[in-house]
Amino acid sequence: MANKTKEKVIEKTLFCAALAQVLVIILIGFFVFKEGLPVMEKYGIFHFLSGEIWNPTKQIYGIYPMIIGTFVVTLGALVLGVPLGVATAIFLAEIVSEKTGRFFRPAIELLAGIPSVVYGLFGMVLVKNVILYIERHFLSNFLPPEYQWGYSILTASIILAVMILPTIINISEDSIRSVPIEYREGSLALGATHWQTIAKVLLPAARSGILAAIVLGMGRALGETMAVIMVAGNTVEVPALSLWGIFAPVRTLTGNIALEMGYAGPEHQQALFATGIVLFVFIMILNLIAGRIARKGVNET
Repeated sequence: MANKTKEKVIEKTLFCAALAQVLVIILIGFFVFKEGLPVMEKYGIFHFLSGEIWNPTKQIYGIYPMIIGTFVVTLGALVLGVPLGVATAIFLAEIVSEKTGRFFRPAIELLAGIPSVVYGLFGMVLVKNVILYIERHFLSNFLPPEYQWGYSILTASIILAVMILPTIINISEDSIRSVPIEYREGSLALGATHWQTIAKVLLPAARSGILAAIVLGMGRALGETMAVIMVAGNTVEVPALSLWGIFAPVRTLTGNIALEMGYAGPEHQQALFATGIVLFVFIMILNLIAGRIARKGVNET
């Protein structure tokens, strides 16, 4: 009887803990929408999302440059980080010995524990200066002067690519390791090489988990603030749609909120909360996509 009572207490405690997490999300969402919707209603959602001018002193609120800046920086991080992350996951899951793997895995986990401001400092001191050297010594004839300062989409993408690596590597490795051993043995028994087995059997079988890792890495990149502020340049302009556009300075949605919230007036503050609504919606969509991909993978298994 005492054991049953103890089990019920534990069950209720766990239920309350789970309920508290849900309530926190609901309260955060309610607060952000409550504060941000008035500006959207006053100036129009379409104008707010598509406006290219952000000038709070003149009550002009257009976040289109920040939306584009957020997506190009995130896309750049995925282009750089996904191939490296998936390749590292394959290396750890299928190639490296267990002894060597014990050396690499703590290093990868350490990447996840480094504060974002440290990544930002690394970007400012090293990556930015390398990009600046390339801009001024090799590309000065092609880039306009405002693109030759080292703070750019490319710099921010490199830093974000490093920051999303632990997410992509760990989830992708788990997905590859979860493929039944019969798949490997069957492929090898039919005469396939180890590399053919990896490319034609293991990766397709682990596809849903790898895609979920990529989506979660994208969410990590979208939500990053401090490191991006320190290396992106924070210019409210739409980057040029060309190869040289990767050297343009940009401002992201998260950077816009962090930079201006400290001195914002009432309406300006509401506009920043409205920016948070857009970011909130983006992250919710990504989480839904990741959950759908994960469930699809379970159903296929």
